[in-house]
Amino acid sequence: MTQKNRITRDNKFGRLMTGASAAVVVMLACAFAPPAHAQADKMTPMASPAQPNAITLATGVLPGATVPESWHTQYGSVFARNVTVATLTPFLPAAGKATGAAVIVAPGGGFQTLSMNNEGWDVAQALANKGVAAFVLKYRLHQTPQDMAQFARAMAAMFSGGAKRPAQQDPAIALAPQIADARAAFALVRSRAKQWGVDPDRIGMVGFSAGAMLTLSTALYGQDAKPAFIATIYGPLASVAVPPGAPPLFVALAADDPFFGNAGYGLIDSWRAAKRPVEFHLFEQGGHGFGMYPKTTTSTGWFDQFARWLGMHGYLKPKG
Repeated sequence: MTQKNRITRDNKFGRLMTGASAAVVVMLACAFAPPAHAQADKMTPMASPAQPNAITLATGVLPGATVPESWHTQYGSVFARNVTVATLTPFLPAAGKATGAAVIVAPGGGFQTLSMNNEGWDVAQALANKGVAAFVLKYRLHQTPQDMAQFARAMAAMFSGGAKRPAQQDPAIALAPQIADARAAFALVRSRAKQWGVDPDRIGMVGFSAGAMLTLSTALYGQDAKPAFIATIYGPLASVAVPPGAPPLFVALAADDPFFGNAGYGLIDSWRAAKRPVEFHLFEQGGHGFGMYPKTTTSTGWFDQFARWLGMHGYLKPKG
């Protein structure tokens, strides 16, 4: 790649990250957005759940971290906060059902929380039921106040009209810890591919909201990660410079998404212009953060469509 092309690529994705950095502020709302049928519910601290299968990744402790990891419930779901050490939790298919394909699952939450149920464990279990090994990535997060009340006040201040817009940052720097965690996740799965019944060349990644940003960044900046395919679910759709050999892309978004539903579809156009495989589902309704919540909108069908797409690409059966 020439210096001119590299600069053009970085400028384009830099624009994505400028909008994305600002979007992180508003995307925090999705971490606390209930399914349509739920009533408002406050964040309630909880003890860290048992995670016997979680494997610590070799990316170390978040630099400068002083606040320990904590968990809370809200809207009947479970969230992690202040993650300082990344882990990967396997969800393996039943014996005899594995197809050899695998997916790294990246929950969302504005890089300040992780929606572990709705966008993590539930997604991974659904994939395992299809014969696809899934691995939930609990990646490192920005530090937030340890006290729940202080955290709530900090969020209120962040949503206020006087909140300062984040400055543009190089995505490779802005998301460096999270990209490192994703790379370590791919490396771990490949190192244990035989043990887990995974084909090292058939490992993809799916992410939600902030996790979608991480998924796209992993594909563009993850160096040795090299996902075989990626899926971004209600993530930003700004245009990017698509590298040669970019992986097939699956995108799902609701037209009434308050953050990305009216920002154009540049990401789709970029993939098409590069003549790389892309499938885009724009649901009429669903809002932001629908994940695996059972809603009355057609957005609930995103997972079935994703599974059909995986099947179309041959990932729901052993490699012939």
